[in-house]
Amino acid sequence: MKKKSKIAIVDYGVGNLRSLVRAFEHFKSDIHITEDSGDLSESTGIVLPGDGAFAAGMNGLMVRGLKQAVVDFAESKRPILGICLGAQILMSVGYEFGRHRGLGFIEGKVVRFGKINEKIPQIGWNQIEVPPGKNWKNSILDKIKPGANVYFIHSYIIEPADKKNVLSVTTYGGRNFTSSIRKDNIFGCQFHPEKSGNIGLAIIKNFIELCLKD
Repeated sequence: MKKKSKIAIVDYGVGNLRSLVRAFEHFKSDIHITEDSGDLSESTGIVLPGDGAFAAGMNGLMVRGLKQAVVDFAESKRPILGICLGAQILMSVGYEFGRHRGLGFIEGKVVRFGKINEKIPQIGWNQIEVPPGKNWKNSILDKIKPGANVYFIHSYIIEPADKKNVLSVTTYGGRNFTSSIRKDNIFGCQFHPEKSGNIGLAIIKNFIELCLKD
């Protein structure tokens, strides 16, 4: 019998989750929304979605008793995908409306774009590129062509402390920033795959396939 993934979208009170569910359902994946910590422990992969502020995201995890469950899941080496705010809270610290501790899976910080020659937030399509000396094999961007367009909506950006955790980069308003991150089986996208058409679906398919690996 063909193995099937059981992927949990973590509902911690931020963002519209239905479009994300539909994207996973496109591949007939066993996808469900949950705020039950026990449910997370039984999943093959989890997704941390989200729009909104860094502190609200972390508080949403803590008040639902989900923070430790996510930490335990990460320690199990099973795949995690953070999207937008969900990617930001993978970091050590965020500086949105103060200084707030993140999950700390990837060392680094989340900061505002700063002064650039474009409007903030960035809303719309932009390209993702491969950093020098890197490749996207065996990642959520496997077989995605450099320069592919994906959909962004954000005012804050991820700054990993170690460049080895930078999976893709993007330029906006003359500033080059990290648009996706990786550490082992933990991935984060500053963009929204579920809003990025066929490219986004290919990224989600890659994540599902990672969840099927032993």
